[in-house]
Order: sequence, then structure tokens, then C-alpha cells
Amino acid sequence: MQNYSYQPKGVCSKQINFDIEDNKLYNVKFTGGCPGNTAAIGKLLEGMDAERAVAILKGNDCAGKGTSCADQLAIAVEQALSN
Repeated sequence: MQNYSYQPKGVCSKQINFDIEDNKLYNVKFTGGCPGNTAAIGKLLEGMDAERAVAILKGNDCAGKGTSCADQLAIAVEQALSN
């Protein structure tokens, strides 16, 4: 299992940690952000195909910021998959 850490930009969360194993997401944890929403994202994505998660989350906007914690996670996962 490979662990990743990402510092999001333009959102309330300060860090996103997650694991990828066999192209599936595990242990998604946000530091900061809206606690209920970010905890729910982690629970919903547990064991999900990483590319599917990116397709679902990418482009989600928070209050006109042009991004969101979910979108930032999608960016982080895309970067992890490209390495």
C-alpha cells in the first residue's frame, strides 16, 4: 500500500492523506475543512477504484472558489496515479 500526502490549494483543508493499493483508495483523511463533509467523502470512497473517484470528484466547486476539498482530492489522486 502506497501512502500519499497532498497540500490542497484554495480550500479550507490544509492536508489530504490517502493510500492507494491495487488502484483502489483507502484511508482518505482531510486535515481541516468541513469535518462532516470530509469524513463522509473518506467513508464513501473507501475501497473505490481511484480513477472512478477522480471522475466523480473532479470539478466539484465550493461556494464559487473554482475548486473544493473533493476537487483537490481528485487532483491529488490524479497526481498519485501518474507517478
